[in-house]
Amino acid sequence: IFIVFMINMAGNPIADADLWGLPDWIQNIFFTTGFAMILYVCMVGQLNTQVNASHCMLDYLNSYFGLFTLCVAMTIEFSGFMHCSYLIQMLVGALSGKPIESNEPPKSGFTLIFFWARALMSLAVLSFCLAVTLAALFDGKTTMWDGVPEAVSVILFFLLMSVVGLLEGMQIAFFAVAKIPKSERGDNIFAKKTCELLFKGKGRNL
Repeated sequence: IFIVFMINMAGNPIADADLWGLPDWIQNIFFTTGFAMILYVCMVGQLNTQVNASHCMLDYLNSYFGLFTLCVAMTIEFSGFMHCSYLIQMLVGALSGKPIESNEPPKSGFTLIFFWARALMSLAVLSFCLAVTLAALFDGKTTMWDGVPEAVSVILFFLLMSVVGLLEGMQIAFFAVAKIPKSERGDNIFAKKTCELLFKGKGRNL
């Protein structure tokens, strides 16, 4: 997320930027909204590498940069800034009646205290970020288009966050379910329909 944010900052157009004399509405779509950078980052930097890495896993890991990336990710995880995601995972598991299974032994003693301390710290950080974001949305201090009511901005924020969450989750689910035998994909009607479409023919839809 931080890297994508920095890329968008680097690619933001200057004020009154003009491109090949194209109509204003086209330039607004690609410049004002950052749509051009979004497409470029997704198509060149993200999507094609994910697809290729799913077939060439060891090739992507066979470099010092792969090791560096893993070390950075492990450092962020150890810091606990993202530990609120574990709380959400526990909540979803409890609500669905399917406790989270783990290969790790149950936490106890200092390990348990350290985990919950980081989880609570992460929850505090998340709450602060949410408060700042909502305050900016309600005060109209964001880059949302002029004329859009603040209430609509808040609704769009949560709606698009949900869409992003679904898309990110589906990416992982699609590649994970490819390794599950058809007999173990469950009886949920929408999951079955999705899998039928996803693996239709020789699985080219995946």
